[in-house]
Amino acid sequence: MEIKVYSMQSCPWCVKLKEFLVKNKIKFEEFDVKRDKRALLEMVQKTGDTAVPVIDINGKIIRGFDEKEIKKVLKL
Repeated sequence: MEIKVYSMQSCPWCVKLKEFLVKNKIKFEEFDVKRDKRALLEMVQKTGDTAVPVIDINGKIIRGFDEKEIKKVLKL
């Protein structure tokens, strides 16, 4: 399973999302869109927006920290 998290260090919801994933022992690759312009462009192509956090779970895009939807997609 490939999981990408698009976030920024200053975003409290990004922190909550990453804490949730770590707590549930879910491996993910993190992209700081403030520092990584390529990741920012990739995220905008996927969502049409610059708002973070965004999580991409095997191509399923979830905007914001929607714990219920994330659990559903990850089958937790």
